[in-house]
Amino acid sequence: MWSNSVVVRGDDGLILVDPGINGSELDDLADAVDRLGVPVVAGFCTHPHWDHLLWHDRFGDVPRYATPAAAHLAAAARERARAMAAESASGVPLDLVGLLTPLPASGTPVPGEIVEHQAHAVGHAAILLRDHGVLVAGDMLSDVLIPLFDVRQDDQVSAYEKALDRLDEAARHVDVVIPGHGAVAEGPEVAARLAADRAYIDALRRGEEPSDTRLGPHADWLYGPHRSNQEQARGGR
Repeated sequence: MWSNSVVVRGDDGLILVDPGINGSELDDLADAVDRLGVPVVAGFCTHPHWDHLLWHDRFGDVPRYATPAAAHLAAAARERARAMAAESASGVPLDLVGLLTPLPASGTPVPGEIVEHQAHAVGHAAILLRDHGVLVAGDMLSDVLIPLFDVRQDDQVSAYEKALDRLDEAARHVDVVIPGHGAVAEGPEVAARLAADRAYIDALRRGEEPSDTRLGPHADWLYGPHRSNQEQARGGR
């Protein structure tokens, strides 16, 4: 899955974005944060999937923000997320899974600009760190994952088209994109990631089989989600 945890240094301290996945990785992240000597003041969850809902008590009892829609869904689905974390990861503090605080309606305690959309998950959010030239993209713009539709929502093709438009606008201000899964994109690779996701979505819109290097024998597990995407694009769920 090649998951990325992101640490953002704000004026008051560190914000941890999507820390995970296994307990050993959370411990390594806590060690790295300790070496910085800067306190953790908040967390941020880009979207309410179990692998982005994790936390460790060494990070502290601080608010873990998400968009209101994502925080609401995480609360409603917390037991399922805990069960999936128990099944799919090791050494994760299950009592800390999914404890999110909705972002306030005005202002944001998270450095940067929140770019919210409904592709991939309800209330999905990226963080645009305009001053640093970085976009923290959540589960978008990956070089290892195709776009993955949310089965809870209708018309994810349109949702992805709108999301990619928003991320394209945000990406004009950055040189680096950090996806939730996969390698960091820098320079021309940023535009290439956007183009790859647009080409995949455009093919589904036309009812054609996408030509996508992320699909193949090296990632055969993606064919199940890919077929699900095609079914939803045809009007199914």
